[in-house]
Amino acid sequence: MGILVTMGILYPSSVCSAETFQALENFEARKDDVVLVSYPKCGINWLILIVNDLIATTLKTKHENTELPFIECGDPERYQRMKQFPSPRIVATHLHYDLLPKSIFKNKAKVLLLFRNPKDTAASFFHFHNNAPSIPSYNSWEEFISLFMNGQVAWGSYFDHAVVWNKHIDDENVLVLTYEQLKEDLVAGVKQIAEFFGFTATAEQIQAIANRTAFQAVRDKSQETHGAVGPLIFRKGVVGDWKNTFDEAQSQKVDAKFKECLEGTKLGAKLKYDVYCKT
Repeated sequence: MGILVTMGILYPSSVCSAETFQALENFEARKDDVVLVSYPKCGINWLILIVNDLIATTLKTKHENTELPFIECGDPERYQRMKQFPSPRIVATHLHYDLLPKSIFKNKAKVLLLFRNPKDTAASFFHFHNNAPSIPSYNSWEEFISLFMNGQVAWGSYFDHAVVWNKHIDDENVLVLTYEQLKEDLVAGVKQIAEFFGFTATAEQIQAIANRTAFQAVRDKSQETHGAVGPLIFRKGVVGDWKNTFDEAQSQKVDAKFKECLEGTKLGAKLKYDVYCKT
């Protein structure tokens, strides 16, 4: 299984290509694009379903889009096809801040950033790699976590991604939510998302969307919505599942890295590290 390296970051060549990255530079974002950003395995596929439901419910439009949702994946012609998509388009990506198409910021599209605690992210990423057929697998968890800590995994370093976004956490048109927040109170999360993107939804509609897109409901229908890969994308959705994977030494390494990169930052506070990442 091939690996593509662009600007020092690894990507699976089964879904990403140098030609697509080149074409992406000229991608023209619209002001009303719904831009969803996250590091892999932080819940963005779940978020896409929530936002799709919000758009369908409030605007009475259903997007029949068969493209891979991530703008860095697929063939270079996809951006031409995207020009035909009705607004609002969902633009999803795992790309680091510095690699996002410049037109997103130039045209003032709103960006919703979803984060998840690093230990659950790493554990989920490892399981995904070893279960999904189209991406490389690892011989062991020990091998994966060592590479994850060094940023030598697909889409690069979780911590680099977080450090740069922390600098933009107060930017106009940026909203940061966490996976844990959505798991804890999905109704409040859906309401926040609707308000941020300007979708007018009643309390009843928000409750209905939250019921339909609760993680378990989404997981139960995942084969229907995402085909064979669905149950791999929506595997467990549990907060704290990292405890079944990490040993004490690995856990302490992540603690030290989090402290070095994010302690005392606004993003660090949002991640509630002591709540979700300490035994």
